[in-house]
Amino acid sequence: MMKINKCLFPVAGFGTRFLPATKAVPKELLPIVTKPLIQYGVEEAMSAKINDMAFVTGKNKRAIEDHFDINYELENTISGTEKETLIESTRNIINNCSFVYSRQTEMLGLGHAILISQPMIGSEPFAVILPDDLCFGSELSVIGQMVKLYERYNCSIVAIEEVPREETHRYGVIAGEEESAGIFRVSDMVEKPSIDDAPSNLAIIGRYVLTPDIFSILKNTPPGKNNELQITDALRTQAKEGHVIGYKFKRQRYDCGRIEGFMEASNFVNSKNKSL
Repeated sequence: MMKINKCLFPVAGFGTRFLPATKAVPKELLPIVTKPLIQYGVEEAMSAKINDMAFVTGKNKRAIEDHFDINYELENTISGTEKETLIESTRNIINNCSFVYSRQTEMLGLGHAILISQPMIGSEPFAVILPDDLCFGSELSVIGQMVKLYERYNCSIVAIEEVPREETHRYGVIAGEEESAGIFRVSDMVEKPSIDDAPSNLAIIGRYVLTPDIFSILKNTPPGKNNELQITDALRTQAKEGHVIGYKFKRQRYDCGRIEGFMEASNFVNSKNKSL
């Protein structure tokens, strides 16, 4: 069984909910207090001993590349001052990770973003982190918990959590049997169903571990909801063969793709910093 060495970050979206702030600044670089969303995601991958980072970006996302690069002028300016410690976290990332980037020229869905990452990922299992979902809590990160689960089941893993029925239309939703506490063998899934069509209230959130056959499945998956290539539809093919596990992760999630969730996460981090 191959180890998970790579993590994919699909970050091509426009971030329209945060306009005008995201007109020229990538949403993923908006800070939760002093650290941008995307850095939390990369640090989560590193906590799972993943050091090869792949990004599917879009127009006006070049600043993400710059964030994970050395800024010599800035470093020279703050060298020897108390502010030098403020960039130690980014230095650690730059020194210990590799980064590759590809551009999604058309917004054709998360499934499409994952499909075009194949030249960067190759033929090995990989993690996917959507930085909009920011998770805090237990000692082991969500993706770290999922990597351990992959080592046990050797199949695709999706992170799930219970949501109110009236919110199921915002998520991919699974059906399945609970094999042990918090671990479900997924039998079916539906992308953004109505309340009446939702098979459960177990929603997929932005953490995945995917096996490499997902690429060939995506190539043969027709566009789905909103005429986009949906990762949920491809995973459904795997689920029909019993090859998908849903995992109720142990952490608190903040939906930073919405202004309310972004503010809640900022308040949480700010209060946490004050208590240190």
